[in-house]
Amino acid sequence: MMTRQKAKITRRQIRVEQLKKSIKEFAAVYKRSKSGLLGLAILLFFICTAVFAPFLAPYNPYTRVDRPFRPPSTRYLLGTNDIGQDIFSELIFGTRVSLTIGFAAAIFTVVIGTLVGVVSGFVGGAVDEVLMRFTDVIMILPSIPLLILLMALFGKQSFFIMVLAISIMGWTGTARMVRSSTLSIKERMYVEASKAIGAGDRHIIAKHVLPNVSPLIMATMIYQVAGAMMSEAGLAFLGLGDPGNKSWGMILHYAQTSGGWYANMGYPAWWWIIPPGLCVAFTIASLVLIGQTLEEIINPRLRRR
Repeated sequence: MMTRQKAKITRRQIRVEQLKKSIKEFAAVYKRSKSGLLGLAILLFFICTAVFAPFLAPYNPYTRVDRPFRPPSTRYLLGTNDIGQDIFSELIFGTRVSLTIGFAAAIFTVVIGTLVGVVSGFVGGAVDEVLMRFTDVIMILPSIPLLILLMALFGKQSFFIMVLAISIMGWTGTARMVRSSTLSIKERMYVEASKAIGAGDRHIIAKHVLPNVSPLIMATMIYQVAGAMMSEAGLAFLGLGDPGNKSWGMILHYAQTSGGWYANMGYPAWWWIIPPGLCVAFTIASLVLIGQTLEEIINPRLRRR
C-alpha cells in the first residue's frame, strides 16, 4: 500500500517538474520575440486598465458631470458626450466590457470547436462526415449578416446574448484545426499501444489527444479573442450591443447617432470618435502579435524562416 502511494507521489512530482520545465522553455523562446513582447505589454496594459477601472476613472461613466459636448481639457481629458458624461471614464470602463466579451466569447468558441473537432477526428466514420458537413454549412454562411439576424431573433440586447451569438458563428475554424490534429495523433504508436492494453476512448482523449492539441488550442484562442472583439465592436456600432454597458463599440455607436460627427462647431468631435477606435485597433493588434509568436513556438519551422 505504501509502495503504491509513493509511486503516485513520484509520478505527480515528475509531472510537476515536466510542467515547470515546459513553462521555462516556453518563456525562454517567447522572450526572443520582440513583437510578441510588445503585444503582451499592450494587452497587459489594457487588462490592468480593465481590472483597476474603478480606481483609474475620474468620474462615474454613467453619471452626468457637466454640459454636453465639452472639448478636452485638464478637467475632462477627452471631453464630454451628448449628455454630459465623461468620455475618458467611459473609455476606461469600456475596456472592461470589451475585453470580457472578447475572452468570454473566445472561451465558448474554443470549447465548442474543440469538442466537435476531437469527436469528429477520433470517432471518424459517419459521425465525422455529419459533423464536418454541418461545420462546412456554418463556415460558408456570411458571419456579420447572420450575427445581426441572430441578435434580432434573440430579441434582447444583453452581454450573454452577444457572447452566445459570436460563439455560435466562430467555432468552425477551431473545429477543423483540432480535427486535423486529432486525425494525426490517433495514428501514433503510443495511442495504438494504449488501445492494445485496453485503454478506453475517454482515457486516450484525456491523456493523449487533448494534451497534444492544447498548444494549438491556446494559439487559436488568442485569434478568437481578437475576432470576438471585432465582432462585438461591429455589432455594437450598428446598435445591437447592450445599451446598459459602456463598451468601445457602444461609445462609437452613440458618437455616430448622437451628434459626434458635427459636435465640434460643425466638425467631428475627434475626442469622442478616435480614442475608442484606437483602443480596438491596438488591442486586436496586440492579440495578433501574441498569436503569431505562439504559432512560431508551436511550429519551429516558422522560426527558421
